Amino acid sequence: MKLADITTRLAGLGGAKWAVHFAARDRIEAGEDIIEMTIGEPDVPVPDRLVAASIEALNAGRTQYSNGQGEEGLLQALADRYTARIGRPFGPENFLCLPGTQTALYAVMMGVAETGDEVLVGDPMYATYEGVVRATGATMVPVPLRAEHGFRMQAHDLAAAITPKSRAILLNSPHNPTGAVLSRDELQAIGALARQHNLWIISDEVYEDLIFDGTTFCSPLALPEIADRVIAVASISKSHAAPGFRSGWCVGPAAFCEALLPVAETMLFGNQPFISDMTEVAVREGSPVAAGMAARFSARATRLRDRLQPQSDLAVHMPAAGMFALVSAKALGLDGEAYAWALLDQGVAVMPGSAFGDGLRDWVRVALTIPDEQFDQAIDRMLTHAEATQPQVVAS
Repeated sequence: MKLADITTRLAGLGGAKWAVHFAARDRIEAGEDIIEMTIGEPDVPVPDRLVAASIEALNAGRTQYSNGQGEEGLLQALADRYTARIGRPFGPENFLCLPGTQTALYAVMMGVAETGDEVLVGDPMYATYEGVVRATGATMVPVPLRAEHGFRMQAHDLAAAITPKSRAILLNSPHNPTGAVLSRDELQAIGALARQHNLWIISDEVYEDLIFDGTTFCSPLALPEIADRVIAVASISKSHAAPGFRSGWCVGPAAFCEALLPVAETMLFGNQPFISDMTEVAVREGSPVAAGMAARFSARATRLRDRLQPQSDLAVHMPAAGMFALVSAKALGLDGEAYAWALLDQGVAVMPGSAFGDGLRDWVRVALTIPDEQFDQAIDRMLTHAEATQPQVVAS
């Protein structure tokens, strides 16, 4: 039987990128001592206040159908939050509520791109970005995020990739997997290109509340000259340690949200009201756990650098936000894929950088979300492996 073309476009873009992670889970299940540092699960439980709010809403019978845009209370809470944070007025008409950032990103991409179009995406990138672009029928065009620029997108690299087929730029700041945060000046330069070439800017801001000390976050929503072409997506998954609730949103021009509403309604006709009520509490009250997570993740990244770099040939890229750091074993003669599998044999599971694009083929991504004692033990194992590994010539 014939399948739709989307199944071919997405072939190999799902779980295949997570082979090391799945292998680690199998070994753990078999009883092996594996320290798992592959995925970005928050290191604290969902705050009690949010659990209580969801239970209260369930007990109040908030299990009926919702509308396609979102519950009135949550929409107003989001409008109030973005008005305060961005510094210009937002109303409920500027939002659509969706189950998580991933679903919001999929819906938004379906609204701006189609077969024959091109979407510009920084390389490295979060593992699902290629899939959400390909799902539309559009072509993903990688734009190099260079280590010498802190893995932040530069306007001149973006300009070199723009063609008459370009329709959108997908930004991720704070960035997964590198932890890079775009500056206001960098965003203004990118915005100027978007205006010049009539491009949408889609901004994934799920890590906005996990900014490390000394770093300032700026959303392209805050730049009035491009406000008519920016759509941001976010959720409470990271900020409130609530990934399992799958509660997110997109924010953008009212006309765009109105046009996208039938797409969202076709996917899922409205969020669950009891989850919307809990999310309203989260948005209005802010996160009681984000600051603590950011401080711990930053401290672990610093400890990783301060131990690995003086004691081995391993290099560490320091993040400015988020849940991950990068480690390169290039000086050991290993690319990221080989290094990740070698570390797994040493009892440490990390993600090969190639899962996030060609730009990280020499790196691995290390989650900063495990307890300190385990984290230090993982560093010990990485140092033991580095000491025993003689530099090799990597095949080209």
